Amino acid sequence: MHREHDDPRTLRRSGGDSATPVPADLAASPFRVDRDRVASSPFFARLGGVTQVVSSAGSGLLVHNRLTHSLKVAQAARAIAERLGSRPELVGVLDKLGGCDPDVVEAASLAHDLGHPPFGHLGEQVLDRLARHRFGLSDGFEGNAQSFRIVTTTDVRGPAALGLDLTVAVRAAMLKYPWTRLSYPQPHPRELAAPPRGAAEPPDAPGTGSAKFSAYVTELDDLTQAREFYAGRLEPWQQTVEASVMDTADDIAYAIHDLEDFHRVGVLQHATVSAELNTWLDHAIELASLSAVDLAAQARRPGRSLEALRRRLHAKDSWAVDDDAFAQAVAKVRAELVDGLLSVPFDGSVEAEQAVAAFSARWTRRLVDSVGVVEEPTTRSGHVVLAVRQWHEVQVLKFVHRRFVLLRPDLALHQRGQARLLTALVEALEQWVTDRHEADRLPRRLHDLVELAGAEYASLARTDPAALVGATGETPSGPDAVQGLARGRAVVDFIASLTDNQAAALLDALSGRTGQLWTDAFVL
Repeated sequence: MHREHDDPRTLRRSGGDSATPVPADLAASPFRVDRDRVASSPFFARLGGVTQVVSSAGSGLLVHNRLTHSLKVAQAARAIAERLGSRPELVGVLDKLGGCDPDVVEAASLAHDLGHPPFGHLGEQVLDRLARHRFGLSDGFEGNAQSFRIVTTTDVRGPAALGLDLTVAVRAAMLKYPWTRLSYPQPHPRELAAPPRGAAEPPDAPGTGSAKFSAYVTELDDLTQAREFYAGRLEPWQQTVEASVMDTADDIAYAIHDLEDFHRVGVLQHATVSAELNTWLDHAIELASLSAVDLAAQARRPGRSLEALRRRLHAKDSWAVDDDAFAQAVAKVRAELVDGLLSVPFDGSVEAEQAVAAFSARWTRRLVDSVGVVEEPTTRSGHVVLAVRQWHEVQVLKFVHRRFVLLRPDLALHQRGQARLLTALVEALEQWVTDRHEADRLPRRLHDLVELAGAEYASLARTDPAALVGATGETPSGPDAVQGLARGRAVVDFIASLTDNQAAALLDALSGRTGQLWTDAFVL
């Protein structure tokens, strides 16, 4: 009879027997244990204070933060996994590819955003720049890699006070981009003719490695152990099926819930969205005939941005894009979003709340129900995919969010202030960490992180010094240089574990802008 502890997917980093949970665990299933460990983590709780796109303060019943986003991703991911598992024709395929367990995808979905720093993606970009250029850390900062570092290394609530000691399957399912920035695996996926999503280098930063990746060099052992079971089943750069489910659910949640939020706070305006979609639908042939130069010159006129999206999809995802499906998707979004949800301004009434809820539920079910499995996908796709029509609809929904929310000057103004705040906080904490006269009064958490990173980088300097080559192309030499890397990683780890309010309050205190000696915004 098959026993759970014979299943290699249930192995933990510690080598412990997953079939015999430690006393603190309540569940019997190892994957449910993982789900509970993530949900009980203080890193998970802090997501309630981390921005998704804008702060939820003063915006009515709900604007999504990273916590509510993670819960909705987990909800959609579990539903997808259960639907796929109930289809008899997929049972053999899923088993051949390594499995698709609803508990695994739920645990990975809850954990996927643990590493998001204060102020969301803006914070991610700022910390990456500072990590690489100020501290010389070769793999900088990346939210997915930080999530993996938390569950394997910096979270202390696990049985051994070193990460959460999750199973192979759940750790592998967290690896949306199963490679490091520069060096693993070899050949590196950024060198493929058609690199997987996220693996290519940013066009404005050649030589820096992949734009997205799911593990730092310090967690390479955890990545390779988590992926060992899938060798021979998947290419080294391919997501597991469970990671692909999580990734798809993340796309669904992002496409729908951010639109809800900005309708709720009055940012997403009916007239401008309507003009963009209707102009493209009425003049699609004419817009398709414009040269690239003319299209760019007319970028601010309605319909042009949507035409630019259609061309970008052809350039990047020619395997999936279809002009008829694209046109149908634009018409569908116009009918449901423009003529439906946005046609009546949100006023906080019962009717308005029900309209938002109905829009969200209808779209979530439509997209979740359309998910299928491809046994041999293109390098640009995982094994779990949306149907052609729904894939195009998600691209159009995400376009509306980007075009009419993310590119707004007032949001940019707000985010530039957040970027300055994080930059100043990094500088202030670096000064504190390097002040030998204040070494005894360093926050204990930051002190512990410096010690942890010091051991990691000293080990890498002995065993794999090439992994420490920074933005200058030079290998750090000597204990001072290695300790400098450790201090930089510790400062980044510390700041990435703060909420938005904690980051602001900590900088106020470090800048002498507050007379309050004790604050509940942070604990030192």
